[in-house]
Amino acid sequence: MSKIKKFTTANKELHAEAMKIRIAVFVTEQHVPLEMEEEYEKECVHFLLFYHRKAVATARYRRTDEGIKFERFAILKQYRGKGLGYDIMRFMLTDVYPYHQRIYLNAQLTAVDFYKKAGFVIIGPKFDEAGIQHYPMEYIANNSLEKALEKAICRR
Repeated sequence: MSKIKKFTTANKELHAEAMKIRIAVFVTEQHVPLEMEEEYEKECVHFLLFYHRKAVATARYRRTDEGIKFERFAILKQYRGKGLGYDIMRFMLTDVYPYHQRIYLNAQLTAVDFYKKAGFVIIGPKFDEAGIQHYPMEYIANNSLEKALEKAICRR
């Protein structure tokens, strides 16, 4: 069972938990510079997913001139493959729905299939960011997304 909390950096406790996850995933596992993890922090809306009361996943979004950019999806290694990514994605999509703006992200190659299943499509060529290959992707709402996300268990 998962529970997701929405917060800003004003909530120091939740932000610290999210940063621990991001540092474990991006800095330690993927060797992304710590400075990149600290970019745009204050202007983002953050999410922290708890699985059996333990913080195990996080993501954030920010509003840009191009729309709403989803960023920094991170799940601790031992909790991957449990559908938690869909839980947090569903929660975030529900949160931004009232804005009626374009939703986009830069997906690491290893995560492209996950984002495709969640309703995103590749919209440009592959590029390098922090030594990791990415594709720009954009959310296209459709019925198949709703069917896929119905499988996710998401409790507020």
